[in-house]
Amino acid sequence: MTDKSRQRQPPPPRAEVPASGASSRDGQRRVASRVQRIALWAVLLLLCPALVGYAVSRAMTERTATPFHPVLGDGTKGPNGMAWVPGGDFLMGSDSKLAQPNERPAHKVRVRGFWMDEHHVTNAEFRRFVEATGYVTTAEKKPDWKTLEVQLPPGTPRPPDSALQAGAMVFVGTQQQVSLQDYSRWWRFVPGANWRHPLGPASNIDGKDDHPVVQVSYEDAEAYAKWVGKRLPTEAEWEFAARGGLDQATYAWGNQFAPDGKQMANVWQGQEAQPFPVVNAKAGGAVGTSPVGSFPANGYGLFDMTGNAWQWVADWYRADQFRREAATDGVIDEPVGPVSSWDPADPGVPVEAPKRVTRGGSFLCNEAYCLSYRPSARRGTDPYNSMSHLGFRLVMDKDVWAKNHGNDVTTAAR
Repeated sequence: MTDKSRQRQPPPPRAEVPASGASSRDGQRRVASRVQRIALWAVLLLLCPALVGYAVSRAMTERTATPFHPVLGDGTKGPNGMAWVPGGDFLMGSDSKLAQPNERPAHKVRVRGFWMDEHHVTNAEFRRFVEATGYVTTAEKKPDWKTLEVQLPPGTPRPPDSALQAGAMVFVGTQQQVSLQDYSRWWRFVPGANWRHPLGPASNIDGKDDHPVVQVSYEDAEAYAKWVGKRLPTEAEWEFAARGGLDQATYAWGNQFAPDGKQMANVWQGQEAQPFPVVNAKAGGAVGTSPVGSFPANGYGLFDMTGNAWQWVADWYRADQFRREAATDGVIDEPVGPVSSWDPADPGVPVEAPKRVTRGGSFLCNEAYCLSYRPSARRGTDPYNSMSHLGFRLVMDKDVWAKNHGNDVTTAAR
């Protein structure tokens, strides 16, 4: 309590000595009134610290820990189309009531600064890569049985070659509400689906140059990264960047899903009136990606860190990785993830089947089934699996840029 608050306290009641009769009753009422006022002050003084503490705690998740003005590369003093992520210590994961077991517990991690693509790699950017290199994506090739076999129960017989067709997984939705326990009701392997035809041979990406490229595997993302001289972010780097400087906020923009009624990301409940996974055939079917940058950037100048399309990151996926990391004393410096995968939660798939981490959620995420448009949400995906809601973005190390260009604006941005 400060000196000023002490000065504002009411003085202690003076003893009343009534003469007699009415004056005695008046004196008693005055004493009772003063006692009530003192009691009220006492309650307020007890509550104030708790209320102030709550307000401060709430505010800490709504603002950047230290003021930071986004630093965007311009091709001269930083890579064009990338934003500087300053790095630092943060709590990775979440202990929120919304958090899934694979997000728990929150634990201390440190990452160093890096450049990150302001938005997902787009169709136009990926097309330039394909035209320059002749690259053929995973979805455009006949599947390799060895990469499929490890994702299936032991002893699964090899199908005939005629059944192994080029294609990818496509969200097709349903015409009515169904149990959310079986995702095969709204996902389908579609022969001929690929990055040029994300929903199947009859679809295309005409007029969608500024949409995230989807139907790309982890292998495809790695090939593109090598071509442009970048790399996929680690899981820790991705989450630090997604938080945009907000400490343990529920979303990449704060604690309210739609502040002042404003939609902040491309997710199901912001686009579809129907409950997931029901699609309105008369309206043209399921929702899809939106142009990159359609929604506000986070504190580091990054668009669509959550929503729009899931994003590949570098780490192998273990469902228990955060528990393993939390068992380590102190701050974990630049974690790079486990050396292999482990996921007991995927029915019909061996627990040690190879999976890479995917982050950020997509246009399909919703409150009823997939609340993954949160910075801590994570899942594992077969690295050879291409899907109609999965893309990527890349990072570049500071020294890589400095080595090739010599100009740097990150020192002043710290």
